[in-house]
Amino acid sequence: MRQYETGFLIAPNLSEEETEQIILQMADIVSERKGRMIEQEKWGKRRLAYSLKKFGEAFYVFFLYEGEPSIPQELARRFRQMDTILRYLTLKKDGKENVRKKRKAGAEAEKRELSLEEENLKETEFRREELTPRKGKEEK
Repeated sequence: MRQYETGFLIAPNLSEEETEQIILQMADIVSERKGRMIEQEKWGKRRLAYSLKKFGEAFYVFFLYEGEPSIPQELARRFRQMDTILRYLTLKKDGKENVRKKRKAGAEAEKRELSLEEENLKETEFRREELTPRKGKEEK
């Protein structure tokens, strides 16, 4: 089974009971389709970056769940039917670790090693300069 994360925005003009009822309906879809709800986050009313359907704020809700691909399809179908849902987005969570972070961490370690080597090189060059006699002022 795959993991999905679905976020949706509910219109702010609804009462708390209506908002809770919508959230419960959507959560029931996951269980009806034999999915497993992992986490449910309710951020509450937040200001939007730009207005959606003439609303300046919305009620934010996020679901993290496991299940078959039919679950996000059904959620999307229901979201499109409801006028109270301003926006929604479903992401398929990848079970693999983030490769980009590993590369970045590896690159940083290489940079540290290179900088240490450069410092050692500079030290040895400096010592060589101290040990070698200088021409010019000393000869005069």
